[in-house]
Amino acid sequence: MTAPAMPVRVPGAFDTRVWREVGDPLLPATGAGPLTGTSVAVKDLFALEGYPIGAGNAERLAESPDETTTAAAVAVLQAAGAVVTGIARTDEFAYSLAGTNSHYGTPPNPKAPGRVSGGSSSGSASAVSLGQATVGLGTDTGGSIRVPSAYQGLYGIRTSHGAIPTDGLLPLAPSFDTVGWMTRDAATLAAVGKVLLPSRQFLGPLAQVPRTELPFTGALVAPELLALAEPEVGLAVDDYLAAWAVTVGLPDLQTAGLRTEHLPAWLAAYQTVQGHEAWQHHGPWVSRHWSSLGADVAARFHTASGVDRHEAEDARNVLSAARHHIRSVIGNGLLVLPSASTVAPLITEARLGAAAIENVRRTTMQLTCIAGIAGLPAVNIPLATGDGLPCGLSIIGPANRDADILAFAIQLSENRLHQRKNEHA
Repeated sequence: MTAPAMPVRVPGAFDTRVWREVGDPLLPATGAGPLTGTSVAVKDLFALEGYPIGAGNAERLAESPDETTTAAAVAVLQAAGAVVTGIARTDEFAYSLAGTNSHYGTPPNPKAPGRVSGGSSSGSASAVSLGQATVGLGTDTGGSIRVPSAYQGLYGIRTSHGAIPTDGLLPLAPSFDTVGWMTRDAATLAAVGKVLLPSRQFLGPLAQVPRTELPFTGALVAPELLALAEPEVGLAVDDYLAAWAVTVGLPDLQTAGLRTEHLPAWLAAYQTVQGHEAWQHHGPWVSRHWSSLGADVAARFHTASGVDRHEAEDARNVLSAARHHIRSVIGNGLLVLPSASTVAPLITEARLGAAAIENVRRTTMQLTCIAGIAGLPAVNIPLATGDGLPCGLSIIGPANRDADILAFAIQLSENRLHQRKNEHA
């Protein structure tokens, strides 16, 4: 495995669309280890000792006290040798996938200029894509790692629900919240996983078999999920899977028996529970600060405020059945699907408001909610459209097999399927 890249120093006049705070470093490493020489952009939801959590909202930042401890995930990275470059921007309360923020603007997307960064781990993604951090630490509730990774051509992982402690993390919806991270290459993505994931994950099947015999029974593809993507994204995924199918050593591609006709109902139930939990955690503050919220986030909280306990319980019953079905279908295999339904929308489109963004959000969340509902790990593999715009392929795996999926991501990067596709074009 290649060593992590040395951190790139952030200019003194840093971009406030990307960063809330920057230091040289902001917080030092507390030990030496496999991540020595690695720099981390930390999403503004994680506690850092001596700094308040702003959650992407200026009024909340002004009212929040300094944290007295550092979030568990950040502390583990520091102990392994990583430094914290700074606190990166987030969509307000992590309740968005676009990357836009009415207080601080939209972090730039250097891989697709003029287009949104993707969120809600927007600043963390842009910091990595710009070369200002090695690792972007974020969260993924409904796609907040996978979407910015796809929009900016990064590797990213949403971990199994509960695999990494969320101590010191401001919640959105604890039933779905997970820790995740983004990098520019698969090897660094896996190196961070080796530090953050439970050690027992590295003592399983992968330790006993060659990399060319990864312990997955197959790779499932659901045509209905591919059809949710816009044509340019669907074509990029199809081309990648065509190269996959003729590559020795990769799991066989098979048709998934997923009940995709239930996806709209699953997403509705997911958003009901997500909203109910978000309101339980943030409703008291939001109800006193409605005017501080951007229009899109305010609309989601307004909907969330109307979800009662009985509606939430009914939705949880729907999700319980969906979770069982999804896990049963995947079994010990993989589910392969687009990470987002589109390439990054233009910033000018995002400024148009609800109609433009909500349609993209709805189709993308029908894809991203699958891992969230089932509590499963998912890795984004960066792809590109024929026009060179970033998009992504998600690989969902069995619960607590994050380490195996990270190893598989390395295998895919080493197989260089993009080049193989082009050679046979």
